[in-house]
Formats: sequence, structure tokens, C-alpha cells
Amino acid sequence: MAKTKPGKKDLDSYTIKGTNKVVRPGDCVLMRPSDSDKPPYVARVEKLEADHRNNVKSAHTIEGKCIVHSFKNYTKLDNVGTEDYFCRFEYKAATGGFTPDRVAVYCKCEMPYNPDDLMVQCEGCKDWFHPSCMGMTIEEAKKLDQFLCSDCSSDDDAKRPLNSFPVSPSGDAKGVYPKRGIFKGA
Repeated sequence: MAKTKPGKKDLDSYTIKGTNKVVRPGDCVLMRPSDSDKPPYVARVEKLEADHRNNVKSAHTIEGKCIVHSFKNYTKLDNVGTEDYFCRFEYKAATGGFTPDRVAVYCKCEMPYNPDDLMVQCEGCKDWFHPSCMGMTIEEAKKLDQFLCSDCSSDDDAKRPLNSFPVSPSGDAKGVYPKRGIFKGA
């Protein structure tokens, strides 16, 4: 652990101004970026240090506490709150690498699965798609009985049912994700 600079002292905790939320080293917090047009970012508190006037450096940029779950644990949450986030990768300082070193991608946008975004599964190729990437609204996707992506529907236009569209990766019977009805983020 780094030594405290002269005239400074280490703190065990800090109460976020205007709240009753207490932050301790090891906690994750939402930080206000210097550019007000950008959203807050997540940071992990390594150390709390006060100067001789008891001012805590950068404390004014803390917007609130948050909880960062592993991707696996996040997908198992029954209720996702505004303070819940997930991290798909773990950084290994000893090797300078990340675990896992890659993840599967879906949809024509080739993005990894996000449990907060609705996806639909194609009955033909079994790939998963975001409704917006397929020109559908979330409401339209939720009403689908089945979905065929543009590649599969062009292969078999004659057999396509009237209320089918292409869809995403969750595992429920209709092929529509997420299993939780909560959408967070973009």
C-alpha cells in the first residue's frame, strides 16, 4: 500500500455529500466526468485521502455508489437496480491480459450479448438479433410468434408466416430476450 503524503491522512470511509451513502476503499462508485455531455463512469476506490483541512480529493465528482457484478452473477439477478452493473472481463495484472480473452458476438452489428437489451432468435439460422438492427421496435418484437432474419427470410419467402420477423439470444420459448423485463442503458 502506498504511503500517505506529508500533511495528508488516510480515511476509512467517506460519506457522499447530500446522501447517506458511505464509500470505503474497495467500493465501486459512479464518477462525474469532466465533460458534462458524457455519462458517469464506474471507478473502484483504492484509497481515501484527506488533506490538512479534511478535504477528500476528487470526492466532489462522486455521484453515488454502485455494485459491479460478474457477468454470470448479473444475469442471475432477479431484480436489476439502477446501481447494478456488470463486468464481462477480469484484468490479470500479473499477465497484463483479460479473462476471457474473447466473447461470442451476435446480430448483424456483431456485438456481445447484453442481458439488458432485448434480442430475438431467428428460427432459421438460430442467431440472435437486436430488433432495432432488424428495423423493428421492441414492442413489435415482443408480439412476434416467430422471427426470421433477412438472410433466412430471403431464402424461404414462400414459407414465411405473416407475423414472423427475425429475433435474439435468451433461451425462452418464444426466443425473445431478456428474461427480465428491465432495460438499462443503450
